[in-house]
Amino acid sequence: MRLSVHHETRYRFTEPQARIVQLLRLFPADTSHQTVVNWRIDVDCDARLRDSIDGYGNITRMLYAEGPVETLLLTVSGEALLTEDDGPIKGTDEPFPPELFRRVTSLTRADAVIEGLGQGDDLPAMTALAAAIHARWSLDRRPTPTIRTAIEAAGDERLGPRDMAQIFIAAARARGVPARYVSGYSLSGDDERRTAAPHAWAEAYVAGGWYAFDPAIGGRSGLDHVRVAVALDAAGAAPIAGVRMGAGEEELDVDVRVEGA
Repeated sequence: MRLSVHHETRYRFTEPQARIVQLLRLFPADTSHQTVVNWRIDVDCDARLRDSIDGYGNITRMLYAEGPVETLLLTVSGEALLTEDDGPIKGTDEPFPPELFRRVTSLTRADAVIEGLGQGDDLPAMTALAAAIHARWSLDRRPTPTIRTAIEAAGDERLGPRDMAQIFIAAARARGVPARYVSGYSLSGDDERRTAAPHAWAEAYVAGGWYAFDPAIGGRSGLDHVRVAVALDAAGAAPIAGVRMGAGEEELDVDVRVEGA
């Protein structure tokens, strides 16, 4: 399947900003499951951009915009070709061994509810875990303003993909399975192609490799997931993170459109 992505992030400030610095994790890489056909980012103001690779092997870009800045529009557009492959994800940049992703962070601690979602540490067990999360919580695409811990999210009845992914990770690590957070884009998990935010899912290291699981759809991720960045939790794989220098308030609008061909 060929997916096209159009992702706009618009900032409006009530007072001009002296400087804006942002870390962008918005660039997918080729893997055994995806080939990036074309991908670009546009900024509507004068800015310096510097490419790099972060500690998890993600492609990143630092953005530096000098003020006065009253608005800032980031536009990501591109296409990726997804290949059907039932095996593990290969061809990724892996600076760390899988064992690192057993590490529990403040966002991925498990409680009795999360630990009770199932048993087992193999591929079928991880598939069943994604299905259990999908069955227990209803999907809510509306973005939450802050990143919640897995335990905080588990107390709600409706969860977004980010929360579901972190609950999956917390439950997998509680069983001793290496698991990590994935940010990207997908048609899955909703019946509309236009969403308010990028998608999120998880990968677990089982059967000798990394396999992707999407609790938002209740199983393995398929031909409609564009993998962009991975980390121990949602904070480490956030598509955009940064600081601004200036007074006033900030308004943020995000619009994502994903289409398949």
